[in-house]
Amino acid sequence: MLQQFGFTQYESQVYQSLITIDQPLDATDIVKQSGVPRSKVYEVLHRMSEKGMILESTVGKKRLYTALPIESTIDKLKADFETNVEQLRNTEIKAAPADDRVWMLKEDHSIQALLKDLLQQANHSIFISGWADDLRFYLPILEEKYNNGVVVNIHVIGEISTIIPNISTLIPDSHHANLERSRILIVDEQEMLFAGIEEKKWQAIRTQSRPLVKFFTEFFYHDVALTEITQKYKDTIMKDEAIRDVLLNLRY
Repeated sequence: MLQQFGFTQYESQVYQSLITIDQPLDATDIVKQSGVPRSKVYEVLHRMSEKGMILESTVGKKRLYTALPIESTIDKLKADFETNVEQLRNTEIKAAPADDRVWMLKEDHSIQALLKDLLQQANHSIFISGWADDLRFYLPILEEKYNNGVVVNIHVIGEISTIIPNISTLIPDSHHANLERSRILIVDEQEMLFAGIEEKKWQAIRTQSRPLVKFFTEFFYHDVALTEITQKYKDTIMKDEAIRDVLLNLRY
């Protein structure tokens, strides 16, 4: 019950045993209800008391325990979370030299959070490429950066509405059925993130390596050029099977 909030398995078992029974329990009853070993139960009860998750009382010679009510527990966990977030936000980070290593990252929410953070750090220029349903999530940041004088270049598959003028739009049709979902971000021509799907899971690389940043910047322009050529000469291209097959085999 509480393990996803950073509590141990035994702590979670003790809390669950107390919250599901509408009466105080002593240590012996908690051992029976929770399955926590007798040798561990007092240690666990002490930790839970220190964390403010249980209430204690002495009645006669018995030490009784009851759980903090559910709604109070929710409020406490929210407050703890906000405090931890604020402490993390205020952590002082020392400036580090350029890191030309290639870092790998998995899990889509983590990748989105890192992409958002890199966007917030942009001071001079942004190159970003992706699908419309992805890019809409970042539009408020992109437009704020544009309004603050940052040069923003967008390549999008699908349609988005934005005040940013430097946008290349590819409207996919049946000929683009094999287009892969991906994201490219280059910030200040110094750092890049590339994300794609492998085995149905998002994976990404991040680096400040100058050759890779330059390569992906050129890759961005490659996608823009292909989009513009395809849009302008679509009728001619689609009638010529050889040209069409070559262009559609190239990744946008």
